[in-house]
Amino acid sequence: MMKLKFLGATQNVTGSRYVLEARGHKFLVDCGLYQEREFRSRNWEPFAVPAAEIDAVLLTHAHLDHCGLLPKLVKEGFKGPIYCTPATAEIARIVLADAARLQVEDAEYKAKRHAKEGRPSPRPIVPLYTPQDAEIVFPMFKTFKYEQTVRLAEGIEAVFRDAGHILGASSIRVTVSENGQTRSVVFSGDIGQWDRPIIEDPNPFEEADYVLCESTYGDRLHGPSENIKPELCAIIKRAQESGGNVVIPSFAVERSQELLYYLNELLLEGCIPSLVTFLDSPMAIKVTRIFKKHPELFDEEMGDRVEDGDSPFDLPGLTMTRTRRDSQAINQIRGTAVIIAGAGMCTGGRIKYHLRQNITRPESTILFVGYQAVGTLGRRIVEGEKEVRILGKTWPVKADVKQIYGFSAHADRDELLRWLKALKQPRHVFITHGEVGVSESFAEFVHKETGWTTSVPKHGDEVILD
Repeated sequence: MMKLKFLGATQNVTGSRYVLEARGHKFLVDCGLYQEREFRSRNWEPFAVPAAEIDAVLLTHAHLDHCGLLPKLVKEGFKGPIYCTPATAEIARIVLADAARLQVEDAEYKAKRHAKEGRPSPRPIVPLYTPQDAEIVFPMFKTFKYEQTVRLAEGIEAVFRDAGHILGASSIRVTVSENGQTRSVVFSGDIGQWDRPIIEDPNPFEEADYVLCESTYGDRLHGPSENIKPELCAIIKRAQESGGNVVIPSFAVERSQELLYYLNELLLEGCIPSLVTFLDSPMAIKVTRIFKKHPELFDEEMGDRVEDGDSPFDLPGLTMTRTRRDSQAINQIRGTAVIIAGAGMCTGGRIKYHLRQNITRPESTILFVGYQAVGTLGRRIVEGEKEVRILGKTWPVKADVKQIYGFSAHADRDELLRWLKALKQPRHVFITHGEVGVSESFAEFVHKETGWTTSVPKHGDEVILD
């Protein structure tokens, strides 16, 4: 008998956390940070299951909403191993170190703001965790390759399979044998799309008694990815002819590397000239190094590119700007350049300085290749505001603003169903990791298409898996 507790990513899209109890052991699957404003207070709450009682963590991948609370878990007493793939461990170290730095900066900024406003704080303003807290986590990672069996305890095993989401991302199946019976539960993690560049397609499990399936885009279909290259080509050509830059706010993990891939493809096909291209994100540069270390995770086409000496990570004209001084020097360059910088929603980081330099230039293009959340600077720009505030000053938006759809590390509704249909009929499918309406819509869709029993658990729900 197994018991499952839903402690995150239930009727919302971040904070992924599930506790699986079996044979007297407790395992935490993912330990994610809540990122939506309305749920952020949950990050500060003590874990519903005491951290010291958890035997091990199984980590699907290295995005913050899946790994971002690991330092807090360790602070509260967790001492066990954190199982994941090698690439996930390497990327998680970078992501957690960066998150810890931001936690400290946010706490310092909040304290200064309160002091300036004369607002007394009932308690000291402290970060959720510090870089030192993050570093304590790093030796706890224990890595296993895809398809390698992990023995968690007597009668309990786990297997990781490629989820096709980001480098090293996994779906995980836990199998429990007890009293002559065997039961298994699959945690989807985040499922990627089929036929995307660089990494392999998702590799679904064929059997499971119970399934937890994400539903981030469970109510929609993505635009055709074949439009990405011609649209990107046209945008770069227009900027070159006008003498402007192409400024691309981009996420450090996967999206920046995917952009380099498409630029390389366009260059090899002769669609664009060799241009100066800057990857202006220390975090993205570190993640790109990890990509280069793991060619075994590339799909066949990417593998052929690397073997032929045409790796997108060695793109002609590519400069990786590590220091702030190098970043500032970009704005002294004359002529057309492609500038890829973080953050992806323009909420901070180096992208703001490049926006300030280019947003008033009609010859330049601001190109968005990812989702822009409500209230962010990126969202205001793509929605057509005529003036925006950047680094304390209001600037008129005169640059050409473009958005390319089709980039997504998440499967859409039909691809999620394709992943599920690889399974023989499970006893129950729990739909998680989606907004309330999206999850409910997808649960109904899966039931209609397969006849399987589905449900959308609430935060704190607990179920027996017999």
